[in-house]
Amino acid sequence: MRYLIDFVLHIDSHLVNIVNTFGGWTYIILFAIIFIETGAVILPFLPGDSLLFAAAALAANPAYGLNIWLFSGLFLLAAVAGDSLNFYLGSKAGAALSNHSWFGRLINKDKLAQSEAFFRKHGPLAIFLGRFMPIIRTFVPFTAAGSKFPYGRFLTYNVSAAITWVFICSGGGYFFGNIPFVKEHFSAVVLGIIIISLIPAIVGWLRGRHPATPNRVPEDD
Repeated sequence: MRYLIDFVLHIDSHLVNIVNTFGGWTYIILFAIIFIETGAVILPFLPGDSLLFAAAALAANPAYGLNIWLFSGLFLLAAVAGDSLNFYLGSKAGAALSNHSWFGRLINKDKLAQSEAFFRKHGPLAIFLGRFMPIIRTFVPFTAAGSKFPYGRFLTYNVSAAITWVFICSGGGYFFGNIPFVKEHFSAVVLGIIIISLIPAIVGWLRGRHPATPNRVPEDD
């Protein structure tokens, strides 16, 4: 876990090491990380937004010889395919997997319950919004499938969310990642991205713990 935290906070330097070590295989490695983040259901802590931002920043630097369009296409494919695999697992064996003696231990039940509440509140829009929320995005496809949501409609929201997500994160990294201030404070920027993306989930969790008290209607004298 300590290595994972270090990888996320210093993702720029780790990506440079990956590029220098694996060259063209970097595309496949990063594709796999984005795909597994949602596709595997049990690995919601893998980097997503920050990885896209950092990879796009490297692609903007000619020294690394990376293609931003290839990155963007692979990230888009990984996001859509990962969510689709997640949906498939939820539709085929959602309850059985979450209650399985071994597999169930790997699923964060609190986060799964939070995702279910998020989906009940926002309905289909949760599929789109969930893509921008770390951890929640891993469980929303699983929850949607368990709710018997049609895959055709799910795919529509899934693709539109993935396109928007890749455009924002990769575009932000490509155009702003190499600004001197950003490069000098890259870890702080990554941490800021994570915090901002977690705010909706935190607000939803707090509202769930402290529901608003309904206004009392004054009684007639």
